[in-house]
Amino acid sequence: MRRPAVRHTRAALSGAAVLGLALSATACGGGASAGGGKQELSGQNVTVAGVWTGVEQQNFKKVLDAFSRKTGAKVSFSSTGDNVSTVIGSQVEGGNAPDVVMVPQVGVLQQFAKKGWLTPLSPAVAAAAQKNYAQVWKDYGTVGKTYYGLYFKASHKSTVWYSPEAYAQAGVKPAKTYDEMLKSGRTLSDSGVPAFAVAGEAGWPLTDWFENIYLSQAGQDKYDKLAAHQIPWTDPSVVKALTALGKLFGDKNLVAGGGSGALRTDFPESVQQVFGPDPKAASVYEGDFVSALVTDELHKQVGKDAKFYPFPAVGGGKAPVVSGGDAAVVLKAGKNKKAAMELVKYLASPEAAGVWAKAGGYISPNKKVPASAYHDEVTRKAAQSLTDAGNSVRFDMSDQAPAAFGGTQGAGEWKLLQDFLRDPSDPAATARKLEAAAAKAYGK
Repeated sequence: MRRPAVRHTRAALSGAAVLGLALSATACGGGASAGGGKQELSGQNVTVAGVWTGVEQQNFKKVLDAFSRKTGAKVSFSSTGDNVSTVIGSQVEGGNAPDVVMVPQVGVLQQFAKKGWLTPLSPAVAAAAQKNYAQVWKDYGTVGKTYYGLYFKASHKSTVWYSPEAYAQAGVKPAKTYDEMLKSGRTLSDSGVPAFAVAGEAGWPLTDWFENIYLSQAGQDKYDKLAAHQIPWTDPSVVKALTALGKLFGDKNLVAGGGSGALRTDFPESVQQVFGPDPKAASVYEGDFVSALVTDELHKQVGKDAKFYPFPAVGGGKAPVVSGGDAAVVLKAGKNKKAAMELVKYLASPEAAGVWAKAGGYISPNKKVPASAYHDEVTRKAAQSLTDAGNSVRFDMSDQAPAAFGGTQGAGEWKLLQDFLRDPSDPAATARKLEAAAAKAYGK
């Protein structure tokens, strides 16, 4: 099973207290009710599984505790680790499946639905989602015409993080366009520091680079078609996006250590290269989860020592908003579907999202979560950018692909984009290799 981008950050974050907070799980006002009064689910047990460990698991448990206080239900959580598909499959076959699973990838949700493991979400959950979410989030939780997955946690993967000090010294400002970002990057290099730290040791950050460029340059319709492999990776739009990406990957003045150095740099190291005690780059592209590493591992102040700007528009297109997320699904094999469905209904409320928002390290796709629920300005800005994007948000493309192509270390898209980072001189050849790998993985 593949390990998506947002998932890889969790190994780095699991031992850190996100933003150093340990707030009590008090519910925020204004949310939808989880049902009736405290007695409605009294004495009932709900089991929940998901990939989260460490601080993420602790903060999600605060949400579950708030649900318990509200309804009287007892809720327990167990971590599947990254192999959620394998673990849940074994539990379903063994007769000990959880009631609710927090699924981290569209592809896995679709797999579970096609295997017949999922219970359609209730009309009440669907109504709450319709009220509180942009339609695109409901679409990503739908297989065929049936709504199975309620997105509770999201990541904003179109954020470029930078050192304000490095930018000030070079006299550059956050870029509005991709070409401007490359130009200011060369100015940064002339001032003595390369523009970007690139995490190429694993392939997932490279897929995120490609996806942002492709979404902006080719547009939403092409993005959707490529994600579903309805157009081949040899399409001219792919070659064009790879060519744009190659302008950055192929310039040693823009990438700290050049391609070979980037291939030895993992994600936490890329953040450290910008915000650590011995800076080697001025910027690092990745999702909103960068902030937790900056704060907890490097003890820098987000908003002062580290800021972000939106991934810039490419080739005259619109600025992209790429996201990932975790969706709550109800298993048919679970033992308590009624209480499980009430929990998912609660997760659809701004009240539930507000519990984790106050604890930190979280943004919600729920547009009804008030800005005041987030405890810092940077997180508020990321959350607002995500919800303001509405239906233009697109889910991480590699997370929608079969694991063999979009999520396996040393294979498929990850491996081929690492090869491209090493030598970006022939985008068309890379596109042909990507199409060959995709055709095999998609069974075409």
